[in-house]
Amino acid sequence: MLGDADLIAFLRTTDVARARSFYEGTLGLSVIEEDPYALALDAHGTMLRVTAVPELKPASYTVCGWRVDDIGGAIRELGGRGVGFARYDGMDQDELGVWTAPSGAKVAWFADPDGNVLSLTQLPV
Repeated sequence: MLGDADLIAFLRTTDVARARSFYEGTLGLSVIEEDPYALALDAHGTMLRVTAVPELKPASYTVCGWRVDDIGGAIRELGGRGVGFARYDGMDQDELGVWTAPSGAKVAWFADPDGNVLSLTQLPV
């Protein structure tokens, strides 16, 4: 039934203006609309709604991610825009913070200003 429907992704924020600065200014997403309750962004054809909440306890796991063709290039570009990439104890990550999964997928994690864990993934060729 929903196989032909467009997905809408959701994240939470305690500060819509700060979220807009990060998602639009730092990550380069286009704003679709903004109201006091949420910020709607175009994430390459998928709507990402960043919803205002009074308080937020971020999840300790990835809540949203992007597939990229060149993870190293994306990390360097985002790093140049002030994004820091996470390192996790017990994970074999390279000098850029990239972990290679058993499948060959390469993954790196970073957080938005609210602490939501986001990721980049480069799938194996």
